[in-house]
Amino acid sequence: AQLPFTMPTPGHHQHHHALHTGSGQRRPPSLPRPSTPPGLPPPHSHRPPSKLSYGVVCSSNINRSMEAHVVLGNAGLRVESYGTGTTVRLPGRSAMEPRVFKFGTPYEEMYASMSATPDDEAFFTRNGVLQLCRRGAAVKLAPQRWQDVPSPDVQNHDVVIAFEERIFDAVVDDLQTREPTEDFVPVHVVCLDTKDNPHEAKLQGRVCLDLCWLLEGATDLVEEMPEILEAFQEERMTHTPIKILYQLCYL
Repeated sequence: AQLPFTMPTPGHHQHHHALHTGSGQRRPPSLPRPSTPPGLPPPHSHRPPSKLSYGVVCSSNINRSMEAHVVLGNAGLRVESYGTGTTVRLPGRSAMEPRVFKFGTPYEEMYASMSATPDDEAFFTRNGVLQLCRRGAAVKLAPQRWQDVPSPDVQNHDVVIAFEERIFDAVVDDLQTREPTEDFVPVHVVCLDTKDNPHEAKLQGRVCLDLCWLLEGATDLVEEMPEILEAFQEERMTHTPIKILYQLCYL
């Protein structure tokens, strides 16, 4: 069901960032991992899952990127999720009062903070935020900030999918300003523009998975990616408007 809120837009205030928590984050055992349809590869795909590694990125690493993390991960693909915001910003009691957390704050701590009183628990259940925190805690320890991820970890991703144009721009800018590594490997950055609410994130998570299965079938992404994306966008436009951006970066 559609949950009635839109995520807040990050402001311009600067905050201290928590250090990157690393890819070896533990999964809290108390919460079950969300289930999704299995997302089996299409019949024409004869390659094993997870030939590629994916990074999925939104602003706060709690809604759009986490939906994609769950869907791709449950389908057997290698995936990590990130945010590019200054802080993790969640809808509060008004547009002027978002709940703000540092990256690296465990999802379980966010949940506890927003359910500290019966009144808070009722409000943040109604606006959908507690459900997002529970889902996050079932998948990994805490939100991770893209810009704080070490370059060797970023290099592990063949494809990075951003869910908004400004986030796509932030990822590309970050990749272009990092010190080049000795390996100098290609990183394919794609934008699937998605409104920041759980309903749209769920729809786009499936679109993202469909695209990833196409990419899994490629022999040479550097050569084939533009053609794959063009055909995918054209096919999707017959169902719903979709705008895809693409940038090939090297790191």
